[in-house]
Amino acid sequence: MLRPVTNRQIRWALVLLDQIHQPADVRRLSSSQLDDLCAELRERIIEAVGVQGGHLGSNLGIVELTVALHRTFDSPHDVLLYDTGHQAYVHKMLTGRANDFDSLRTTAGLSGYPARSESEHDWVENSHASTALSYAHGLATAFGTNPANTRKVVAVIGDGSMTGGMAFEGLNNLGHANSNVTIVLNDNGRSYAPTVSRLGESLARLRVNPKFVRQQNRLERAIADVPLVGREVERAIDAAKAAVREMWEPTSFFENLGVRYTGPFDGHDIAGLEEALRNAADLDGPVVVHVTTQKGRGYAPAENDPVKKMHDTGPFRSVPSDTTPASVVVDAAPRGKYTTAFTEALLKAGERMPELVALTAAMPDSTGVLPFAERFPGRCIDVGIAEQHAVTAAAGMAMGGLRPVVAVYSSFLTRALDQIMLDVGLHELPVVFCIDRAGVTGPDGPSAHGVADMVYLTKVPGMTMFAPSSYEELQVMFDDALEITTGPVAIRWPRTSAPVVGEHQVGSGLSARRVVAGERVCILAVGKMVEAALAAANELRINGINATVYDVRCVKPLDPEMIAVAARHDLVVTIEDGLRAGGVGFAIADLLSEGDVAPRVRVLGLDDSYVPHGDPDELLAQRGLDAAGIVAEVRKFT
Repeated sequence: MLRPVTNRQIRWALVLLDQIHQPADVRRLSSSQLDDLCAELRERIIEAVGVQGGHLGSNLGIVELTVALHRTFDSPHDVLLYDTGHQAYVHKMLTGRANDFDSLRTTAGLSGYPARSESEHDWVENSHASTALSYAHGLATAFGTNPANTRKVVAVIGDGSMTGGMAFEGLNNLGHANSNVTIVLNDNGRSYAPTVSRLGESLARLRVNPKFVRQQNRLERAIADVPLVGREVERAIDAAKAAVREMWEPTSFFENLGVRYTGPFDGHDIAGLEEALRNAADLDGPVVVHVTTQKGRGYAPAENDPVKKMHDTGPFRSVPSDTTPASVVVDAAPRGKYTTAFTEALLKAGERMPELVALTAAMPDSTGVLPFAERFPGRCIDVGIAEQHAVTAAAGMAMGGLRPVVAVYSSFLTRALDQIMLDVGLHELPVVFCIDRAGVTGPDGPSAHGVADMVYLTKVPGMTMFAPSSYEELQVMFDDALEITTGPVAIRWPRTSAPVVGEHQVGSGLSARRVVAGERVCILAVGKMVEAALAAANELRINGINATVYDVRCVKPLDPEMIAVAARHDLVVTIEDGLRAGGVGFAIADLLSEGDVAPRVRVLGLDDSYVPHGDPDELLAQRGLDAAGIVAEVRKFT
């Protein structure tokens, strides 16, 4: 259940939006009211994202298109699928969630993506791109088994999603099956960008006008039946149509797959969009409606951002409050960003290693490789939303003598498991995987958490895997990774900030680092959980228990000296911000069980359930993955 709005939260006086409780309310508005509604929607998006962070640019650009979709189709009877799901903010507000929109991406608030648990208007939760056309193919197939079906299936794809190979697999099958699906290609400069002309748009509208289509079909049938010359005339007409397409429209790629194409249309002209969408929906078979939108429209800082158009952003506005906190605890320790540490290490390595190249899957800025691309043009390759291709291409580069570094989010790397295992691992290639957003990432929800990487990567034969606990550790590990040439290496780090530590607080090589020496109890912590382990050790010390604390550092292979020291304790507690089953703690417990006298081992990690969105520290604390959780576990056995 969504949390109620309180007087401490932002309130807007938006006349029209406050009256929208369901899509039918949008269909009752006049043309002049629609312009006002769009302005209010943009205001609400800017205010909410300004406070909570989130995906700004793409949602500002899709306002009119979403309004037109809900005026043309009858959700939830008709299915609206958004790919990627971060384009769905306006959809959420038009389907009864406007009053809760200030809770966006907060614990127990609205998800930043479509969520089946929130609304019957949301069919899937998908932060992973290029999936909607496959969903659409399946739904259209299911609906098609009912001869009386009146439901429409609409897939809104774009914002780069058409660069993903899965989208083309979906297109191929939609065309082959002649599925009744309307495909809205939201082209905001991050996918196709053909030239728009008045004549081209007029031709596009004509080609999906039902009367024109019916007359064209009758004419083609009549010509085909003319004795002797019918086929020749038909071929001549086809050639003339192809010439017109080549002159005034984008490539006929879609139609070669059996998918009718129309567009491009102005994505900010609601009346024109409604006409185009109605005409497309009346046709049999799949139809692409190509729509051009301006990413970041209506907010100058986003419009003027040359790189991402403020695609995603942290909070940039303060929260009004009617109360003052009684006390504020400030962490005085210096902190940085893990991604920044990686960028610095990558640039330094690039200077001394001309064979080093970086690969990213449509995220050069977010993964920290953009400065490398600017410093070393031609040595940074953005493959688009194509993680599978990125990994196998990196394998080929390594075979050819380059040192490829693949920079990717943890949750997106799962899309390339086959390629990691069989294209890189099997061939023992020195590809370095730099994995950002590992662990519980926070506000983006279950499809964006990176909780499985340690489970599957530690099962790749020959893989070496590091988990840094500080800014400096990441840089040391990156340099060590480049020294390993016998197989792949992975470095995984969280979204949260990185402690900045001194030289004596950094390990080296494949060795673990003993942070605190104690007795009886040994805490083995992975990556960011070292901070929680140290806090727990301090609390235990106050209560007369001196615990040993290790920064595991290298989660594969595990340091045999660390295992030997841990085995001399009565109780060993492992903690990681990843899945418990099959994770690092299980591997440690297995090694400890081989000793003559095995200690009692408690493995702390995430259970096999999907973690919702929310503050990452809160989510971890709820699952006992913090200092209090460690202390509670120790006290059970001491």
